[in-house]
Amino acid sequence: MATWFDESRLDDEAVLEAFGLRLRSLAESGARVRRESHDAASATAEAIARDRTSSRPRAVIAAGPDSRLLRAVLEPRCPVPFVAWPAPALPGWTGSLDLVVMLAPEGSDSPSASAVAEAVRRGAQVVVACPPTSLVAEHAAGRYTTILPTVTGDQLATAVVMLDYLEQVGLGPRADAESVATALDEVALSCSPHRDLAVNPAKMLAIALADTTPVVWGGSVLAARAARRVAESMRRASGRSALAADADHLLPLIEATRQRDVFEDPFAEEVGDRRPLLVVLDDGAEDPAVREQRGRLQAAAADRGVRTETLTTDAATEVARYASLMLQGLYAAEYLRVGLVDE
Repeated sequence: MATWFDESRLDDEAVLEAFGLRLRSLAESGARVRRESHDAASATAEAIARDRTSSRPRAVIAAGPDSRLLRAVLEPRCPVPFVAWPAPALPGWTGSLDLVVMLAPEGSDSPSASAVAEAVRRGAQVVVACPPTSLVAEHAAGRYTTILPTVTGDQLATAVVMLDYLEQVGLGPRADAESVATALDEVALSCSPHRDLAVNPAKMLAIALADTTPVVWGGSVLAARAARRVAESMRRASGRSALAADADHLLPLIEATRQRDVFEDPFAEEVGDRRPLLVVLDDGAEDPAVREQRGRLQAAAADRGVRTETLTTDAATEVARYASLMLQGLYAAEYLRVGLVDE
């Protein structure tokens, strides 16, 4: 069965309606952040008031499978040692002097429940963002436990709730839920299915992705995290390869691309010969190393005739910039799904 990309589907109201649930979920990303932030505000305030006299923890352990996002935000800024521990257990040294935090958007993950129960058993301070009646919440019950209630099952919205708490206790940077929600709303407007191809950056990126193998790069820690999420969404949408990696891993792939013959028939290219498309997630990081890596990737792409697409954002905070870049990529992946047709 052959698969081809029909770009006319991206502006076909009947087709878009069939994908309405997925696209609506993306459009509601900002609303979910606002809802979770509002609903958890009182629990956060109570926890901070209750623990006002507590000393700074010896270390912060982010447990559970969603710990890597917290690591991307907190590791460079946390004033105490920070460890991301996605395994279904805890480091052997974890004890009563430490703070264990966990994101459990669904709250039904047994390994996460096991890890948080172990933290309670060891007497650690525990803060969990999860549904208040979930399996994880039940296992987290303890004298030194704080539950930040969530209801939407959205990983980013749940992370913003936790980051807001950690910022207020002096353990992390400002996340600012409203700036994150605003950035997501702006992407939802610019990438809306109701905007046609000529003015919709996500639809245009989907067309560029259609006959290529995406290689996605983000320079900063958070942009790299967004790149992995975007590549994953592209794989799920298309059933094809999509790679996110560091510059040193992507460069050999780009440099090995054969030069395109300007006289060849573009429609004669076999599926197995799809050329790479370099997708750069630029969150405005001005670190010299990031600029150097971006320059090497773009120069290699230009030398080998590899097309480059760049996603940018001017959102106010680093978490908002992460959210904006990720949502732009998720929209493009969804439009890629819309346009692919089996025959």
